[in-house]
Amino acid sequence: MNFFNVLTMIGGLALFLYGMNVMGDGLAKVSGGKLEGILAKLTSNPVKAVLLGAGVTAVIQSSSATTVMVVGFVNSGLMKLHQAVGIIMGANVGTTVTSWILSLSGIESDNFFVQLLKPTSFSPVLALAGIILMMFCKSGKKMDVGSILVGFAILMFGMDTMSGAVEPLKDVPEFTSILTMFSNPFLGMLAGALLTAIIQSSSASVGILQALCSTGTLGYNTVLPVIMGQNIGTCVTAILSSVGANKNAKRAAFVHLYFNFIGTIIFMVVFYSINVFQPFAFLIEPANPAGIAMIHSLFNIGATVVLLPFSKGLEKLAILSIKDKEETAVPASEQQTDAQLQLLDERFLDRPALALMQCEEATRHMAQLTERSMKKAISLIFEYNEAVAKEVFVLEERIDHYEDAVGGYLVKLSSRHLSLKDGQKLSQLQHGIGDFERISDHAANITVLVRKMIAKEQSFSNKALAEFKVLSGAVEDILSRTTQAFGSDSIPLSMTVEPLEEVINKLNKEMKKRHVKRLRKGKCSVEMGFVLSDLSANFARISAHCSNVAIGIIQREEEDIEAHEYLDALDKGENTEFRENYLSFKEKYVLP
Repeated sequence: MNFFNVLTMIGGLALFLYGMNVMGDGLAKVSGGKLEGILAKLTSNPVKAVLLGAGVTAVIQSSSATTVMVVGFVNSGLMKLHQAVGIIMGANVGTTVTSWILSLSGIESDNFFVQLLKPTSFSPVLALAGIILMMFCKSGKKMDVGSILVGFAILMFGMDTMSGAVEPLKDVPEFTSILTMFSNPFLGMLAGALLTAIIQSSSASVGILQALCSTGTLGYNTVLPVIMGQNIGTCVTAILSSVGANKNAKRAAFVHLYFNFIGTIIFMVVFYSINVFQPFAFLIEPANPAGIAMIHSLFNIGATVVLLPFSKGLEKLAILSIKDKEETAVPASEQQTDAQLQLLDERFLDRPALALMQCEEATRHMAQLTERSMKKAISLIFEYNEAVAKEVFVLEERIDHYEDAVGGYLVKLSSRHLSLKDGQKLSQLQHGIGDFERISDHAANITVLVRKMIAKEQSFSNKALAEFKVLSGAVEDILSRTTQAFGSDSIPLSMTVEPLEEVINKLNKEMKKRHVKRLRKGKCSVEMGFVLSDLSANFARISAHCSNVAIGIIQREEEDIEAHEYLDALDKGENTEFRENYLSFKEKYVLP
């Protein structure tokens, strides 16, 4: 093996790892974060958790990614520690799918149809199909499918390149002597653990081992302990991700470590004890990719079957390793805020679709806080209560905190590689948090205006209060519709916001005209006119922000719609649905 063979092997390894990364990212995008989101919900019993963990990992092709997400879920409070145990076990089973896919490279036959099953035969076709999808399709989903196909083709090409580059090593005695060292169970485990810890992927390290099989010098006595070590090495990723997390998240990472470590020790002790009395003949045979996949699967499935009944024991062991510490009591209101904002765990940034789902959930809660704040502020116009006024300001501070936290998280997320649809969602959320924060500011403005009015012992006339009752009802209605539409991405509900805003604007104008008439008749003071004008201006701005949110939802779901074109069409009366909704709201909200 010469210098150029080494370069070829390094290039093959680079392509292999890159292809695995591209394919994994594509699979994650196609799932749209839904599979990962399911992890946090469908874990009612250990068996379901194992099956779910295996299924998700088989799809996203990375047990490390699944385990890191589980650490994030536990850290954010979405998942309990006992739920995480089964998911982690299942992730180890799911990751064996990759090794079976890679084992296809070892197929040997003169039969035409069997040869078609070899990745070197069909991966060029997949690469061509993937490139066509990526270059000529505008749909984000189709482009993601294209990246999966191209990633798989690159992965298999890298695998084939590595196999070809290392094949001459079979004639190098020094290489054979080095491999003989790894037949020592301890050294083999250590080598597998170090390799996997460095590249942080057990699937990739198993793939490298399968590529080395092409030399014909790897026996199962060498391969077996290396595979055992790879299962331990993959725990490094989860442990690193738990740094800076809360104690339960750290415990989840330790559950992963203990599961793999204990499973490996049990397997090694039992296997080599039996081997002493009844030697396994297959150990001296040359290993092949399918045999490596078989060992990888049997170990992980066997370890899961043996240790699943003792899942509570693994949980207790992790709790003993990460002991409870005295923590400072946190006020209930802050606990609620923290619980929502902990959804924005930085571990999820590597899975943009999932991270966006968490942002959306936090923003929905922010919208609900905004609606609650506005209702309280409006109630002060009709019946002032200082405790309620203070609550409005507390809510306004909480909403500001949400805007900072979600906005900062979205900025970090925007630097990641997002699909077209996810990019549109991110943009909508960035605008949405700004609109909801401004609405809460207007709630605070209304509270300040009413507080000053009460301090000066001023009040509106009964006629003005009756008019405000109608206007505020319309404002509460538009805010409620906006919050619900945002929470459910409802286009029909979003379509009702703009006509209601038009009605609110007309109510504002009519109220100002009526006030001028009362002023001329001496039934109202000039100073109260300023208060009325300021309050109505705040109501107008609230409805405008609601309109912004609704148009954002419509734009995201119907990509061809431009905001200005949509509003122009409504102004020209080109939308019959708008006209019907407008007339309906106009009849509902009539000034007395």
